[in-house]
Amino acid sequence: MSSDDPTPEPPRLDRHSRSGPEEIPDWVRQLEREIRVGPATRLRIWLGRHARRLRLGVGTVLVLALLAYLGTAGYRYVRRPAEQPRAYPTVSPPAGIQATTAASPPPTAGPFDGTPAAAFPEGAAGIALPPAKATGGFTATQVSAALTKIRTALVTARLDRAFMTAKDRERLVRQFAPDARRYVREDADATFANLATRLAPGARLLPDQPRVKGRITYRATRDDQGIRVLRVTTNFVWAYAFHGPRVVPGDGVVVVHDTLVWEVPHPGDVRSGARGLWLHDMRSYAANIDCAASAKGLLDVGTPREGTPVATPAPDRDSLYDPDRSLDIPDTC
Repeated sequence: MSSDDPTPEPPRLDRHSRSGPEEIPDWVRQLEREIRVGPATRLRIWLGRHARRLRLGVGTVLVLALLAYLGTAGYRYVRRPAEQPRAYPTVSPPAGIQATTAASPPPTAGPFDGTPAAAFPEGAAGIALPPAKATGGFTATQVSAALTKIRTALVTARLDRAFMTAKDRERLVRQFAPDARRYVREDADATFANLATRLAPGARLLPDQPRVKGRITYRATRDDQGIRVLRVTTNFVWAYAFHGPRVVPGDGVVVVHDTLVWEVPHPGDVRSGARGLWLHDMRSYAANIDCAASAKGLLDVGTPREGTPVATPAPDRDSLYDPDRSLDIPDTC
């Protein structure tokens, strides 16, 4: 008898059988034939008996394998290098002794949130002076005095609100050498904006102090006439918070980045009228500005046009807050 069904037919109780020991009932022989199954059938029987244990075991193995994979993937994710910021042109610090902005304020809610300026020091705290050392015929005391004068001029030019709204420039002009004052006083408004911040009529700064970051570098050299001079390069980013709607971070923030080259002649090489501060070079850019005010050398926050802040190059807005960023940017006014 052959059958695809491994279950034996049960014995019929109403069937008579002979009781001799040499005679084996047919159903017993049938049962013996059915039990002698092949390897494939044995495997199915074994799997059927142990199905529950197998499900538990396989489930455990799968869970452990999944946890191991997730653990490995999470580690790789954490160790994966962060996406590199978009490249933009930068400048190298000039040679000489320098100091960079180091202090940073504790994080607080305010108009600079969401911009790099949120981590900048407030106001004059961002202007760090390098150590004064004797160099090129200048004593340490002379170097210290020159650096202090330049810092004072920077505070007046970029942070003094009384000066920003004054009708004349004298508050700053008088800090230069007597012979240099005429040139500072007569600079065109657009040129003077490279040095100083003057607010446009109606422009309103928030009470929050401007945020400041940059560096000061100095070295001794000689000018074209052979006069010993202390040449000081200041490179700072100034971020101003203006009144106005803020839809996205930085909407009300105007950024000014300037690089100024100052010269202080050795007092033994020039007459008294030439002693003090001179400007050898000055360059700057401003972003998120009102273009009409900027053309007059004045500062005010720009009005967004089609979602893009006025005079802000895209797409690397955050790079405008970097003191190492090149000053060569497209003019969007």
